[in-house]
Amino acid sequence: MSDSVSTGFGRLRAMTPARVRLDAAAGPTPLGALLDFQEAHAGARDAIHARPDWDALAAALAPLATIRVQSQAVERSIYLRRPDLGRRLAEPVDLPRAGHPLVVVVGDGLSAPALAHAAPVIAALRPALPELDTTPVILAEGARVALGDDIARRMGAAMCLMLIGERPGLSVSDSLGAYLTANPVPGTRDSARNCVSNIHRMGGLSPEAAAARIAWLIDAARKLGRTGVALKDESGTRPVGTLAP
Repeated sequence: MSDSVSTGFGRLRAMTPARVRLDAAAGPTPLGALLDFQEAHAGARDAIHARPDWDALAAALAPLATIRVQSQAVERSIYLRRPDLGRRLAEPVDLPRAGHPLVVVVGDGLSAPALAHAAPVIAALRPALPELDTTPVILAEGARVALGDDIARRMGAAMCLMLIGERPGLSVSDSLGAYLTANPVPGTRDSARNCVSNIHRMGGLSPEAAAARIAWLIDAARKLGRTGVALKDESGTRPVGTLAP
């Protein structure tokens, strides 16, 4: 590996938390890099198997009301083997049906540590979405994204915002994703959702920046009547006030 190439890759590595080619000559991996990789891999596994502290999350969301639910994937091992069960609510469940315009669901998904970003995102959304103050936040364990469809249907909600832990990577294991679905019902295709991903503090979206993008999408979806491929995220170029009714 020449000095110039080494310097070039060094500059690239300084620009991102991602692992950029460690040795262009395919030589032995430096011990420090190997240990760092093993630590990151262990962190990703821990994130997948950790259980969220739902009580702490409910306290962080106060004074908003919260309701806890469980998917049919009642154990982590089942959750990983049977994604379909993570999309169905365990019975019995008592959810208020009040025709809410928007319900927010916080699901553990594949990273419990990612839920540390959920309360800041919701707090940043509240000024733009006053209806959040009167709608309970649903805390869902063993959740896949589509679990929000069933929850929203039972609550008569016109739209569902699912905040969920994303699949951990070897650079970031606590990334939160936000999935917005209009007219949600069980069986909704993923192409009918909009996603804001990579909400984390390691070079991703801050909770405030993510909330601004989500609020734009919600406003645009209400005007369009749809989410998904029909709704292009133009939040960076078209402020909310410029959208046609």
